[in-house]
Amino acid sequence: MHYLKYIVKVEFIFKSKSSVLKNISGFTAIAEESATVLILGSMPSEASLKKQQYYGHERNAFWPIILSLFASQSAHQILNYNKLKQLLIKNNIAVWDVLQSCYRHGSLDTAIKMDSIKTNDFYQFFSTHTAIKKVCFNGAKAETIYKKYVFPTISEQFSSLNYCRLPSTSPAHARMTLHQKTAIWEKQIKDYNNH
Repeated sequence: MHYLKYIVKVEFIFKSKSSVLKNISGFTAIAEESATVLILGSMPSEASLKKQQYYGHERNAFWPIILSLFASQSAHQILNYNKLKQLLIKNNIAVWDVLQSCYRHGSLDTAIKMDSIKTNDFYQFFSTHTAIKKVCFNGAKAETIYKKYVFPTISEQFSSLNYCRLPSTSPAHARMTLHQKTAIWEKQIKDYNNH
């Protein structure tokens, strides 16, 4: 009897863990051939996956920063997701994630199961988006994964690319204010594109 209870308990724990550790896949890139800057995240959050939109969490600072840098004040209230994507394209910005797929519990980067990751095909991407000169990482995790798993495979072919890490727009990264983050993003992205 005790043995059966043990089996049931183990099965319950296994099912519970299986139900929260999900195999997730990212989105296709927002990118035109005219893009000069690529912004890379790690993997869309649960809120983004549910909405099927990049940076879909209501407290993520990505879109407020982009609007602050590139949209007129009157446009802030009327832009829907398709228009937000067009705003990026108009300003020669591409958006993608380092990971194509992974297992993850919840939305935090720290919950990504690293032995499950599959990176996107950056050789193909940079081969078809030859105007890109700068790659900006939205947070430390994207940079860490890229430098370990992607950079060694493309460094010789695309040696002219410039890299920088931006402060994460995730609501979990609360050490900096929106104003502080925006100032850094402006210097690294908007000012770069204006050169």
